[in-house]
Amino acid sequence: QVQLVESGGGLVQPGGSLRLSCVASGFTLDYADIGWFRQAPGKEREGVSCISRRDRRTYYADSVKGRFTISRDNAKITVYLQMNSLEPEDTAVYFCARPTVDCSYFIRYPNQYDYWGQGTQVTVSS
Repeated sequence: QVQLVESGGGLVQPGGSLRLSCVASGFTLDYADIGWFRQAPGKEREGVSCISRRDRRTYYADSVKGRFTISRDNAKITVYLQMNSLEPEDTAVYFCARPTVDCSYFIRYPNQYDYWGQGTQVTVSS
């Protein structure tokens, strides 16, 4: 049974940091690209970041480039999203997902995946 479980969300002040985790089970993480997308009320779903399985190449939306870092630890079957310099505009539910397209496409088309987690809420507010 494939599962993706996110954790690490919470309430943080502008300028603060959070690290999200996505634990994968039911498939071999080594062979999968993993992406993060976010969904905020009244806004379109946005592809945030993705990390490839082959060369661990990373991809980011322009809105988070330079502030977010995606990484993976296959031994721990976990993908991380380190989020620094958080802004109120980053407030959303964050989901990890297994894309069915190349990472570069997932950023632009963040509805192309076959499995996703339950999401974790990130709220940036003073």
